Amino acid sequence: MSETREGRREEIDAILDRKPGASEARDEADRYTVVGAASRETFANWLTPIEEHFVCHRNPMPDGDADAWTIDVAGTAGDEAELSLTDIVEDLPTVAVAHTMECAGNGRGQHDPETGSVQWDCEAVGTAVWTGTPVRSVLRAAGLDTGEAVGDADSGTANDPTNDEDRWLTAIGDDGTEEETFARSIPLSKALDDCLLAHGMNGEALPTEHGHPVRLVVPGWYGVNSVKWLSELRVMDGMVTEGSLDRPGTHARWQQDDYRIHPAGATPEHADTVPTADTWDQLEPSAVDHPYTFDETVMSLIGRPTGEEPVTPHEGGENDEDGVTVRGVAWAGDDEIAGVEISTNGGETWHDAELFGPDYAGAWRLFEYDWEPEPGTYTLASRATDERGRVQPASIGTPEDGLDAVESGQFPWNEGGYAANAYLPNAIEVEVTNEDDGAA
Repeated sequence: MSETREGRREEIDAILDRKPGASEARDEADRYTVVGAASRETFANWLTPIEEHFVCHRNPMPDGDADAWTIDVAGTAGDEAELSLTDIVEDLPTVAVAHTMECAGNGRGQHDPETGSVQWDCEAVGTAVWTGTPVRSVLRAAGLDTGEAVGDADSGTANDPTNDEDRWLTAIGDDGTEEETFARSIPLSKALDDCLLAHGMNGEALPTEHGHPVRLVVPGWYGVNSVKWLSELRVMDGMVTEGSLDRPGTHARWQQDDYRIHPAGATPEHADTVPTADTWDQLEPSAVDHPYTFDETVMSLIGRPTGEEPVTPHEGGENDEDGVTVRGVAWAGDDEIAGVEISTNGGETWHDAELFGPDYAGAWRLFEYDWEPEPGTYTLASRATDERGRVQPASIGTPEDGLDAVESGQFPWNEGGYAANAYLPNAIEVEVTNEDDGAA
């Protein structure tokens, strides 16, 4: 084991000490270790405690001195500025944004055959309230003219390649190396709409493993877009490509190579732009070759019952007087959740659940279903539908199906294991007992 790997082991152990509600997962090649929610119980609540929120990063965490931290900001006209984090926090507006952050590799371990990297099940997602400064305010404070960004990121008009006013914001993290820069690009219109530079999480200072002292937060989009340990922002005429940054080493891996949805053995071509930032729309036939992971796909998880122990109706507490309450969360990135259905027989029949609780753009909704079961063993599944009528597929396709699996109602198996949202792999088996059985 290398010295770098030994250092990461110590780092992960320290994170787990701070996160008693999380557990670790590793990829088969031991390239890096991550932590995610330790129990389904996490997904029975709207707010995810920091102690249960997943963490994923590849390189060692940089030391972040908030008092000395600066962010370089540059525009397409050659205008640039260096802003101190202290001035950003003290002089610019502060806002709070609720965001369901999901790793693009969440569900990777549900692919058959297995893909590479960390074999996440469903634990790499959580909702936090992020406190920080709107990106719009930061760019304007740096003297950048942001008036040319037009359109809507969700509809795809913001990054329409026929629009010569289209621009992108590239965020660069301080966890890169001399050989490789960690950089991600998002449409400038999205950045100006609802993104922020976060320095707080759930009312506390941003923890080190979540990007202290400052990170980009992109509501409703996969976590890879929310660059941690943010050191630079660049307004560009296109996405980051190899050689597009005036720095040594490689620049484009995390935008153009990894976090792309493609069949086994394919090599994604690099592009300056795409016709839509909606990940699911990119999967439509002939839309985008090898889609990028931006906007999160429609998804749901049952948090209670957990399936970890038998349940007994009528016992009080979390079980209501009429039976058992099935509770969970559902989200759809930039889109709203239109409804959630519950199956108690592995998807053969479905029943409508009720949405309730906070309703914020970019954050999940709570759902509940009152269930009156007889004693026995049941397979519980949840299936969400977004406002555009897109429904979670039942299963993940095979490598032979390729991206065509979408047309047959499956999520496409892909070499990176990205963006999976099938409901059957997340079903749970629940044993229901009589009160007289004495089950806990």
